[in-house]
Amino acid sequence: MNFNYDMDTWIQFFKDNWLVLLIALIVLFLVIKIVKTVVKWAIVAVIVVGVVIYSGYTLEDVKDLGAKVAESVKQEAVTAMAGEVKDATYTTNSDGTFTVKSKNIEITGNPGENEVKVSFQGASLGTWKIDETIQALIDQAKMNS
Repeated sequence: MNFNYDMDTWIQFFKDNWLVLLIALIVLFLVIKIVKTVVKWAIVAVIVVGVVIYSGYTLEDVKDLGAKVAESVKQEAVTAMAGEVKDATYTTNSDGTFTVKSKNIEITGNPGENEVKVSFQGASLGTWKIDETIQALIDQAKMNS
């Protein structure tokens, strides 16, 4: 991110916008406490992006922030995969695809391909390349079933 502002600029920004920042902070805490799904992080991202845009960052800075939020959600899903590997089940579907399910993760793909569709707590996270973590979950789910 581009931080070309000096400390005086930040102090003035906080003085001028303390009410907006306080309201955004309260809403963030409420969302984090009340909402318990991936939607929570989407709402948090929207609020943070709104505050960042309001503060005068460029579109490129916001894109970098969005990528970091997306990576954070992906990392949360990967951490859940690692923790739920012992409970994962492997199912071969009638159309030839497979599905790996655990408490929070669902992975669907075609055998032999290097990409799978990943859902975390019911929310689609898109198509991911199969890395060592995903492959380990698939292999363990096969052994569990």
